[in-house]
Amino acid sequence: MEKRKELFSWIKAIAIAVILAFVIRTFTFAPIIVDGESMMPTLQDHERLVLNKFGTNIDDIERFDVVVFHATEKKDYIKRVIGKPGDHIEYKDDTLYINGKEYKEPYLDEYKQEMGGELLTWDFKLEDKTGSMTVPENELFVMGDNRQNSLDSREIGTISIDEVVGKANFVYWPINDFKIVK
Repeated sequence: MEKRKELFSWIKAIAIAVILAFVIRTFTFAPIIVDGESMMPTLQDHERLVLNKFGTNIDDIERFDVVVFHATEKKDYIKRVIGKPGDHIEYKDDTLYINGKEYKEPYLDEYKQEMGGELLTWDFKLEDKTGSMTVPENELFVMGDNRQNSLDSREIGTISIDEVVGKANFVYWPINDFKIVK
């Protein structure tokens, strides 16, 4: 009888752990693997990171956050938020302008140096890429940091906030590349 109680106790503990792991992974945090080079140099191909699923409504997502979203039924993309609803986006001479104001993009400084004076981001205006003067309500304009090799809002248009899975928190693998995603 004592062995049966101990076995039941172990089964109960394991079941609780499995349920708790499922709930955490489904509703709060999830591991994700970077697939491709569109976010270089910020994120490298095959890096593993933790995705925070909290705060995926339009008010919680900040400009320049790195987000994962459903691009298709079978494929998720990871990109940086450049524009929020109501924003007018323009790039001129490798400089970002949002609503006419110049914005610095320090996460691109390293890559721009490697380019040796070549433009990282070609000139464009939001209306030329999406047909809209501003980012629509409940939509985001996203771009990869590897601007010359990224399938992003310049080609696929703005993305619905409803497609956002979560925000990238930190890289945990490979261990020597551990970092907070900025």
